[in-house]
Amino acid sequence: MNISENIQKYKIELGEEVTLVAISKTKPISEILEAYEAGQRIFGENKIQEMTDKWEALPKDIKWHMVGNVQRNKVKYMAPYVNLVHTVDSLKLLKEIDKEAKKNKRSISCLLQIKIAEEESKSGISADEAKEILNSEEFLKMQNVNVVGLMGMATFTEDMEQVKKEFQALNSVFKEFKKDYPQLTTLSMGMSGDYKIAVDSGSNMVRIGSAIFGGR
Repeated sequence: MNISENIQKYKIELGEEVTLVAISKTKPISEILEAYEAGQRIFGENKIQEMTDKWEALPKDIKWHMVGNVQRNKVKYMAPYVNLVHTVDSLKLLKEIDKEAKKNKRSISCLLQIKIAEEESKSGISADEAKEILNSEEFLKMQNVNVVGLMGMATFTEDMEQVKKEFQALNSVFKEFKKDYPQLTTLSMGMSGDYKIAVDSGSNMVRIGSAIFGGR
């Protein structure tokens, strides 16, 4: 199947309830345009410079999602256009996004990244730390960021029972949070290899790259 066919396949499979983020990191403009022409409008990148170059070159109705770790000193480069930051793991980063969004007269949506994987290499914060951020006076004063949900990455393993357990744990956290923070509507879980388990476990946003564009 080609990129266009892959996009159509996932749009049909996921339906309107689940948002498809096409992860286009390392992929050329031509392949992103092929996905765009098939109707895809949300693309995810993990490096700010690469995302900015693509934003400058591609149609302006694309919504760009930042799915990689964010260095605070680079927030200014994506602040003019980024639609959603998936990987917020500190109050300091939120403050920087708020500051740069204000300079650009914008409001930037963010997800708090919760650590659910057992791997040390996976980043994120605990549910308690996320609550501390949402309850902090500093956050409540921010006017140019919107925390709209949570994101998590499962352990990289072939043990799908473990992956399922981790996704279900984050869904439980998400449900609890929604009681106190009804503005949280997005749960971003699942990638090419585990998106079906993620959706079954409550995800309403999946990040699919290699299954659309092929290996990197």
